[in-house]
Parts: sequence; structure tokens; C-alpha cells
Amino acid sequence: MSKRLDVFKFAPAAYKGFGTVKEYVSSALPAELVDLVYLRVSQINGCAYCIDMHTRDLLKLGVKMDKVALLPVWDEAAALFSDKERAALAWAEVVTRVEQTKVPDADYQQALSVLSEQELADITVAVALMNAFNRFGVSMRMQPAALAL
Repeated sequence: MSKRLDVFKFAPAAYKGFGTVKEYVSSALPAELVDLVYLRVSQINGCAYCIDMHTRDLLKLGVKMDKVALLPVWDEAAALFSDKERAALAWAEVVTRVEQTKVPDADYQQALSVLSEQELADITVAVALMNAFNRFGVSMRMQPAALAL
């Protein structure tokens, strides 16, 4: 698999816009929660570049390897995740799989039973942003840092 073009080299204004959204999310939510959501969305979408990046980010934040390793099965390893993290991860999964799930009212209500409206709005922005970045990473075959080592 070979790397393709650098989208943001050809669309720098778009990159700047995505960067602004990323800054907003980073200022609105705790870093660990954001990176857990980013990593889970990236796992679902199969974006090697983003999986590598957000795994490294979580480890730099001091998140234990057990938590990172069990993220794909967070619902089975619930004791490792806070109520807010579990709600955010469930919401991230249902929104990322929107074509399959249609984001049911029950999932929305479940998220709101744990998260404030502001938190849910901010997490939804984070999920949408990472889904967009995953599409760049996968379609342009962005290489994870691990392959450059």
C-alpha cells in the first residue's frame, strides 16, 4: 500500500478549518476523554495512521496500557472506564456507524442520562471531526508513525 497525495497541501484553508475545530474540542473536553473517543472512532474506521497517533497520545497522557488495549471491548472492560467515558464511547460508536444505526432515540437518551447537553454536543463534534480525519487517513493511505521507526 503506497501513500497517496497530501490533501491538506492542496487544501490548506480546509486544514486550518479542521485545526480550529480540533482546538475547540481540545478546550471543551478532557484530553483523555477526547483521545479515547478519537481512538475508538479510528478503530471502527480502520485508520492505521489515527490509531497509531491516538494510542501514542493516550500513553503520553499516562493512560495505562490495559485501558488502551481493551478499548475495542470497553463494554466488557467497563470497570476501567468512567461513566462519562462509557457514555461517550457508546455515543461515538453509534454516531460513527450512522448508516447502520440511524442513531436511535434510545441511544440519545442513554447518552443524555450521563452527559450534559454541552458535553454531548462537544463529543458529537469530536466524533464528526475524527470521522472526517479518518476518511483523509484511509483514502490517502497516510502512514502511521510506527512504520517510520
